[in-house]
Amino acid sequence: MNEIAQDLNRQIQQENPHVYELLSELGKNLYYPKGILSQGAEAKQKGYRFNATVGIATEHNLPMFLPLIQETLSDYDPKDLYPYAPPAGKPELRALWRDKMLEENPSLKDKSFGNPIVTNALTHGLSIVADLFIDEDDPLVLPDKLWGNYNLIFGVRRGAKNITFPFFTEEGTFNTAGMKDALLSKRDHGKAILLLNFPNNPTGYTPTEHEADEIVAALREVAQQGMNLAVVTDDAYFGLFYENSIRESLFARIANIHPRLLAIKVDGATKEDFVWGFRVGFITYANEHPAILNALEKKTSGIIRGTISSASHPSQTFVLNALRSNAFQSQKNMKSELLKQRASKVKQILNRGSYNDAWDYYPFNSGYFMCLKLKGVKAEALRVHLLEQYGVGVISLGESDLRIAFSCVEEKDLNDLFDLIYQGFHDLSGQND
Repeated sequence: MNEIAQDLNRQIQQENPHVYELLSELGKNLYYPKGILSQGAEAKQKGYRFNATVGIATEHNLPMFLPLIQETLSDYDPKDLYPYAPPAGKPELRALWRDKMLEENPSLKDKSFGNPIVTNALTHGLSIVADLFIDEDDPLVLPDKLWGNYNLIFGVRRGAKNITFPFFTEEGTFNTAGMKDALLSKRDHGKAILLLNFPNNPTGYTPTEHEADEIVAALREVAQQGMNLAVVTDDAYFGLFYENSIRESLFARIANIHPRLLAIKVDGATKEDFVWGFRVGFITYANEHPAILNALEKKTSGIIRGTISSASHPSQTFVLNALRSNAFQSQKNMKSELLKQRASKVKQILNRGSYNDAWDYYPFNSGYFMCLKLKGVKAEALRVHLLEQYGVGVISLGESDLRIAFSCVEEKDLNDLFDLIYQGFHDLSGQND
């Protein structure tokens, strides 16, 4: 094992051995190398005559660029576009995102958490979590209403063993007891990774204040019973809260609640700021010990350096400039309000009772999506039928669930959408008679 990795591991073990026990074998071996980048950083500070270290080309004391490309980006300084960004991301973007987190998550006040590290959007952030904390057959505990890509990220890539629990109780509330039981079922393993995604994809549900309190209490109790927990909040749709839900990330509630629990936040501008193709995400760790936060940042930077090297510099610059703009919040609020109106319209349509013979719907109060629970027709059969006969695209999940992304359907078209789904349902249910 590299000496730098050994030193980082000693720092973690010295402050909190439970965090060290959470690391995978790969995670224990990771470090940020003292190589070209660190030498280049020193040269940038002290090489006042010539800096012949950086693997880019320069011209007239600027990064070299093609004029035809710069013409389309003339509002931006070439130095903020063309050079490599640091593996952990632009320092000013990281600092501003941290300020944003504090402003939007009041429970983070007086809690200890690290500087957000820039990732190539959320999928990359989640894959970093998988690499750092999951060995083959380690339990990944998550609700049964989940984003399918988790299976590739954690299962196929790292060999995690999924332990799922029903997302909802029979009363339509978040199933905290099921979550707790799923975690404790792996108590003999010693550790588990819990993945919570709110607003949830596919259901569009975020816990209420009461449910959030129950989740925090349950996690604290599991930790008190001797389990080491890495609790990951996938906050892809953060901020899109429409009704009776908490208005901050669960990360803020669970940070620092127990020495055996490491809280990890994966979020980004991707969806919450409507810049999907920019691929700018963040991963943030919460721990009471600065040495542990530093070690985790170094290990995370090491895996970024060893995979993608660094995230896109132009995308980081675009997001940074947006966050600095006085118009940013008002424009974002306008788009969020549009989505809220669509969600409200969907609920209004479904609550008329016109479709009660065809489906029920799962509770939803946030995000991009909602889910129908079909009665007597297979979800995949209906999906294919709707596509082929009516030109309507939806997502089938399991035997009975149909995910509807109201985020990409105009409010004026929502009635027609559900009428066509209903027509398709009866086409198929008639065939079953």
